[in-house]
Amino acid sequence: MNVLVVNAGSSSLKYQLFDTATGKVKAKGICERIGIDGKIEHKQADGTKTVKEIEMPNHSVATRVLVETLTDPEIGCIKNMSEIEAVGHRVVHGGPYFFQSVLVTDEVIKKLELCRDFAPLHTGAHLMGLKGCMDEMPGVPQVLVFDTAFHQTMPEEAYFYPIPYKMYEKYKIRRYGAHGTSHRYVSGEMCKIMGRTEGTKIITCHLGNGSSISAVKDGKVIDTSMGFTPLDGLEMGTRCGSIDPAIVTYIMEREGLTPAEMNEFMNKKCGFLGVSEISSDSRDIEKAAAEGNPKAILATKILAYQIKKYIGAYTAAMGGLDAIVFTAGLGENNPQLRQRVCGDLGWLGVEIDEAVNAEAHHQPNTIKLSTDASKVLVYLIPTNEELVIANDTEKLVRG
Repeated sequence: MNVLVVNAGSSSLKYQLFDTATGKVKAKGICERIGIDGKIEHKQADGTKTVKEIEMPNHSVATRVLVETLTDPEIGCIKNMSEIEAVGHRVVHGGPYFFQSVLVTDEVIKKLELCRDFAPLHTGAHLMGLKGCMDEMPGVPQVLVFDTAFHQTMPEEAYFYPIPYKMYEKYKIRRYGAHGTSHRYVSGEMCKIMGRTEGTKIITCHLGNGSSISAVKDGKVIDTSMGFTPLDGLEMGTRCGSIDPAIVTYIMEREGLTPAEMNEFMNKKCGFLGVSEISSDSRDIEKAAAEGNPKAILATKILAYQIKKYIGAYTAAMGGLDAIVFTAGLGENNPQLRQRVCGDLGWLGVEIDEAVNAEAHHQPNTIKLSTDASKVLVYLIPTNEELVIANDTEKLVRG
């Protein structure tokens, strides 16, 4: 089945066209600057890249442009739009309404509208992308795949916050997690490597500009670091992660910030950027740290320390540990970070091959980082959220 996977942002539309029979990507690209002027970057299966400036006033036009590009006689990969048999949409937050992937109906769209409160920056964009695809591809089945869905197996003691119960009932405040599609993919791949799902205890580390860690026992999430929103958990590119809640009101009072300004501060001005005062990009931080910049060094130490704490806590929560998986931008491409984390986990039986780890970056393959003597498997597994979305879409459409 040819499945178009779409990831809509407020001014962008990323896409990949999958052949689910082979798992191969026929083409991929991104429509950018939607509503401003418009540009599409399209990459064919052989790596040939095409960039065009095209006016895109809205997501419907952007969808039309990407379909025209996919069917272009010179750079396209299909003859006409009818070859797109289904569309799968990445959705960041399903709130308390969606616990698995779903076929789009009028009722589903109404419930998705209710998710605006949980991810206001993302949900509106998802709805625009969905509308664009429905406008340009009428009759083609549409499927929503939620980042929060994989985490819905958490027990209540893991997802419930110690606030008045009526706050949970009234506002559905609980731990939802994020990056679930990525955690689902890499934990599934790790189970394949181990040859079983039952009896497995895996910690998956999705580390990037946004980062989260999950404890996956018997193939199911029992805890995850991101919470009610993706602000919770680890130090990130510009996000503060978990901090004492009293710090929020303390800074607001002394800096005279409104709730909206404080939210912006915690999401956009903290993390690597805030601590280092250099950049939110790990590459810049690592370069500065190597040159001896003390604030950059501190930023790297904070993240490594936090990851180790989560690994220790989740090992205790699962009653043991079989494997650690690193994935996403930093997890796949930052050997120094992996070394900082794993180098201090000898007490847990973790032993990584330093030479293999040092060379493991910017490549598409799954790599075993642990030595044969290690009691815990350590792997780099490149994530493939789009493939999960494509497979879920095919499964739902075929019934």
